[in-house]
Amino acid sequence: MGLIAIPHGYRMPAEWEPHEATWIAWPHYRADWPGKFAAIPWVFGEVVRHLHGQERVRILVENGRLEQRARRLLSQAEVDTAAVEFHRVATNRCWVRDTGPLFIRRCGSGPGEMGILDWKFNGWARYSNWRRDDAVPGAMARLLGLNRWQPRTAPGGRRIVLEGGSIDVNGRGTLVTTEECLLSPVQARNPGLSKPELEEIFRRCLGARKVLWLGRGIAGDDTHGHVDDIARFVNPTTLAVSVESNRGDANYEPLRDNRRRLAKATDQDGRPLRVVELPMPQPLFFGGRRLPASYANFYIANRTVLVPTFNDPNDRLALSRINRLFPDRSVVGIHSVDLAWGFGTLHCLTLQQPLTENAG
Repeated sequence: MGLIAIPHGYRMPAEWEPHEATWIAWPHYRADWPGKFAAIPWVFGEVVRHLHGQERVRILVENGRLEQRARRLLSQAEVDTAAVEFHRVATNRCWVRDTGPLFIRRCGSGPGEMGILDWKFNGWARYSNWRRDDAVPGAMARLLGLNRWQPRTAPGGRRIVLEGGSIDVNGRGTLVTTEECLLSPVQARNPGLSKPELEEIFRRCLGARKVLWLGRGIAGDDTHGHVDDIARFVNPTTLAVSVESNRGDANYEPLRDNRRRLAKATDQDGRPLRVVELPMPQPLFFGGRRLPASYANFYIANRTVLVPTFNDPNDRLALSRINRLFPDRSVVGIHSVDLAWGFGTLHCLTLQQPLTENAG
């Protein structure tokens, strides 16, 4: 495989590295939350309320009418809208973690050496309405004045599909993902690409010298195995990992297998990783469907970690463990039962933009 040329020496910064901004896309697609949409903008407002005092919040909106509604809601939530930017960019859905770009930075250079990777988005190989979302990275590159590259299998070849929620990195050369998402013939993102070929793509595009392959994601996940519900780097040497204690639950065996794999895993330099277990909430259902509820879908901001909560006895335990993992940040629970009905929570709806030299 001859991957289209990406400039050498770039890496993907880890989420806990300093941000210039957090991006979100204001919700408007009511079909993602049938019967519950009215509550969803308020959850987004709560996210913005906790973020806007520590970093810019950049919000994609469909049109002026939606912007006006968002501004009114944010004002009611006591958000200083002077710290918020609105950008008119059309979207199909609001899950900007997957539809937005991956930011990359040149290794060993100043923080201003930033670029955007514009992977193809195809609705998680599941939904048909994705073409507006696929154009989001290009729009963001133009807004920010950043170089943009579209990874392809070869010059003139097909674009490579990759969603931000399908990978996580430690910022030093190790990446974690799942076989279910990237190698399964079900909802196949890149049919024909092998594990070694994907590892080479991660090396050349993201600076990943080591790839940790987990097995399956959690029950109810319509993305078919995103890693941001099961394993998250919290610093260069530590992974927070979801585990299920109920042997009768559908998640018990897959999460147990992932935990076993990580017990043997090492980082890019061959050093063992520290693994911290996070509980799972009780199974969450709505309309007869299981929802992908997981505490691992947290978002790391500059001074805060936002954690989804589910009115569950394990909420307190999960918040306590995550709090110990981030002694220099405040840990805040965000009620996410309604949000999960859209098959995503806090990490899915946010996207960090790493700090640049000229950030204001």
